[in-house]
This record gives sequence, structure tokens and C-alpha cells, in this order.
Amino acid sequence: MSHINPDPEPERSTGLEPGGGVPPGETPPAESSLPEAGPRETHNPPKGWSKGPLTVILLVVVLIAAFFLAYALVLIL
Repeated sequence: MSHINPDPEPERSTGLEPGGGVPPGETPPAESSLPEAGPRETHNPPKGWSKGPLTVILLVVVLIAAFFLAYALVLIL
């Protein structure tokens, strides 16, 4: 497999000035954005958390909060 240099040779490229610069009329237009460039994702629905994991997380948070509340009450009394 041979390696091909992707950089243009200044002496063979059209539109280049002697110092290697490009005159204003020779520049290509700017790239447009590509909003639909990737593959279509059908396996990843745009909905949020399902009810099961969210319920488990909320239950753990409530248990931790109850533990700290009970611990604070024990320290006060």
C-alpha cells in the first residue's frame, strides 16, 4: 500500500500566489452544516426515563433522606 500525500503541491496547484497564499476570489465557499449526516437512530426512542428505574432512584433518595433525618433527631435528643 503506497502513501499518497493529500497536501497539494504549490507549484502545480492553480490559484495560488507565489508565497503560497490564495487570492480572495479563489477561496471555496464555506461548508454548510449537515444536520442529517449520520444514520437514522430508530433503536433509541426520544422519551425520558422509564417508570421502573426512576421509581427505584426516588425510593433510594427518600430512604437516604429518612436515614439522615432520623440520625439528626437521635443526635438532638
